[in-house]
This record gives sequence, C-alpha cells and structure tokens, in this order.
Amino acid sequence: MSVSKAKDIKEKVSFGAINRLAVPAVIAGIAEPLISLTDIAVIGNVDEHPVEALAAAGIVGSFLSAIIWIVAQTKTAISAIVSQHLGASRLHAVRTLVPQAIAFNLLLSLAIFIFTSLFAGLIFGAYNAEGLILQYSVDYYRIRAVGYPLTLVTFALFGVFRGLQNTLWAMKASLAGAIINVVLDYVLVYGIEGVVPPLHLKGAAYASLAAQLVMLCIALYFYISRTPFSFRVRRKINPRIKDLLGMSFNLFIRTAALNFAIYLANAYATDYGRNYIAAQSMLMNIWLFFSFFIDGYANAGNAISGRLLGAGDYRRLWYLSVDICKYAIGIAVILMLVCGIFYDSIGLIFNKDPLVLASFASVFWMVLLMQPVNAVAFMFDGIFKGLGEAAYLRNVLLAATFLGFTPTLLITDYFNFKLYGIWMAFMVWMLVRSGALVFKFRRKYLKAVD
Repeated sequence: MSVSKAKDIKEKVSFGAINRLAVPAVIAGIAEPLISLTDIAVIGNVDEHPVEALAAAGIVGSFLSAIIWIVAQTKTAISAIVSQHLGASRLHAVRTLVPQAIAFNLLLSLAIFIFTSLFAGLIFGAYNAEGLILQYSVDYYRIRAVGYPLTLVTFALFGVFRGLQNTLWAMKASLAGAIINVVLDYVLVYGIEGVVPPLHLKGAAYASLAAQLVMLCIALYFYISRTPFSFRVRRKINPRIKDLLGMSFNLFIRTAALNFAIYLANAYATDYGRNYIAAQSMLMNIWLFFSFFIDGYANAGNAISGRLLGAGDYRRLWYLSVDICKYAIGIAVILMLVCGIFYDSIGLIFNKDPLVLASFASVFWMVLLMQPVNAVAFMFDGIFKGLGEAAYLRNVLLAATFLGFTPTLLITDYFNFKLYGIWMAFMVWMLVRSGALVFKFRRKYLKAVD
C-alpha cells in the first residue's frame, strides 16, 4: 500500500464510527414514521368508512409532520452547536444554552397546540377536506395535538444526545414508543370485546399520545443521568442563543417551504377525489418512512461533521461526505429492490379498496425511482446542518419549492396528470435540492484533499 493511500485511510472517519451513530439513528428515525404507518394501516382497515378514515389520517399526519418538522428545527440547531463545541473541547460554554433551548421548545409547542386546536376546522378545510373526512380530521387532530409539548421537548433532548455523538439513547426511546403505539393501535382502534370499546380513529390518536409520553420519559432519564446538562434555566441569556435562534429561524423557513410542497400535493390529491387522497396518503407515508430510514446516516453526518468543523479537520470532513453518501445510496437501492419484489402486496397492508389500490400501484414506482436522489439530498442536508449552513439550506429549499416543485405541479395539473404530476413535481424538487448541495460542498471542501 502506498504512503499516500495509507494516509488517506487513516484520515477517514471509520465505517464503524459512522455506523455507531447511523444505525441507532436509523432505528430512531423510522420510529416516528412507523407510528404514522401503523395508524394508516390500522385505520385503513376499519369496518366503518375506511376510505374516509384513511384520508383523514393522511391529511392530519401531513399537517402534524409539517408543524413538528418546522418547530423541531431547534433540535438540529442544538445538535450542531453542541457537536461543534464538543469538537473544540469547549462544552462548558453551552451548559446554560441547552436548558434555555428546551424551555423555548416547550413554550412554543404550547402556543401552537392552543392556536391550531381552536382553528382545526379552518386548517383542514384548507386541505379541501369536507363532510365526514373533515369531521374525522378535526376529531383526530385535537387529540394528537396534545402531544406537541411531549414531542418537541423529546426532540430537543434528542438534539443534545446527537451533539454529544450519541444516537443510542434516542433509539431506545423511539423504539419503545413505536412498540407501545403498535400494540395500543390494535387495542384501542378495534377494541377488545367486553374489555375495551372500539374507538376507531380516536383510538389511534390516543395510542400515539401514549407512545409520545413513553418516549419523553425515557429521554428525560438519559438526559438527567448521562449528560452534563441540567434543566435549570438561568436568567442570564447564553451568548450562543442568538446563533441557535438564527439557525433555527432559517431552518423554520426552510421546513415551512418543504411542508408547503407536501401541503400542496395533498390539497391537489384531495381535490382529485377521495380515492386519490387515500392513495396519496399511503404514498406519502411510505416516502416519509424511506426518508427517515435514510436520514439515519444523515444524522450521523450531522453529528460528525459538526465535531470535525469544530476541530478544523476539513480533510476528514470531505472523506466523510463521500463515504456516507455511498452507504445511503446503498440503503436506498436495497429499499427499492425489496419494494419492487413485493410491489403488489404493499398496498394491501394499508387498504383493500380496489380503486385506491389501483391509484397507488400506478404511481408507487415513481416513489421508488427517486430514492437514490433522495439519499444524496438527505446526506448533504445532514452535513450542512452540522456545519451550521442553515441560510444556504433555506435558500436551496425555497428555490426547489417555488422554482421547481410548484411550477411542475401546476403544469402537470393543467394536463390532468393527477398523482403522476404530483410525483413528477417531487422528483424535480429532490433533483434541485441534491444538485445544489453537492455543488456547494464540492466547491468549498474539495480543495481540502488536493
């Protein structure tokens, strides 16, 4: 082996080091969409109005994801700042920042819960929901919304853990929550004769709340017993709070644009008819499941890149981006192959209506085809978040949404492509996102290996 090649290998972040963060992050990441997928699968097979119930669960799930993704960006900001200070051996400088960030998340979540619960009818009416679908949506949401404070505090704690280069604690909490949700979904939705009455859609909402509470309790245990931080909120504001809020604000805007695209897709699908929104709910939740699955490696990239930036190790940062992309694309290909083998069976898990299944099967291949592109976009999303490049991520998402996704959707809707058009728009969206991030990273860090 040549001296230069041996040096390159030494300077790479090892496969084991990446996977010690990535594998638990994958498991933790898929727990949240697994909760939604379980809800969709159980609700879509109830005896009473299954298509309407499935449509309502899909609409509410999309809105919940939108809100949580937007306001949970403090998790990413906390992770980036903690990991950078860990790499620079200055963790003491953020001891007061962490409890202030957690308190901010709690207050914000309470305000969102109150406001959205009051105006739930107007919110889901904006998704073109009406009649029984609207009624189901409002009832389901008002229960699920109680979980905002639980979820957002939990996510803030997960951000601390990731910044400390530990994703195992979040995995344990998320996995426990997912198991609780699966069990309670069946018990509360379908009921147990003579013991528990069937609660239909509301049962799924209560199951999700229980799962969120379990996750929070486990996260609190690890935070109190294993981290150097406390919950004491000091009056003196930590000087890094400005960076935290600035990064969070840029990520808020970015995620709002991201969720605008998802909202637009669901609004158009709802307008096409109940079978289309039911199929879109299935497609969207599977897409999100894949995204969170692949995002485990992005979370590893987020944690490691922040530490490497804090240590000024740009050469290893470049090698990290190359290796982590290879792993993510490999996972994406495996997911494509598995779903390709079971292509006709997957839809039956969620619904038995032949019209819904026909719409689903006609478009599912497009969701699979875009997975390698998604992998690249998500990897660099994670790395750029670790580097604190929130402003650039914001600008890329705004361009992808309003110059890529939206025009494509409007054009394909004009030609009546329906679900095909929605997923063509998503493909353009992801191509713009991945291309812009790869271009920027290469231009900035390729010189580190020259």
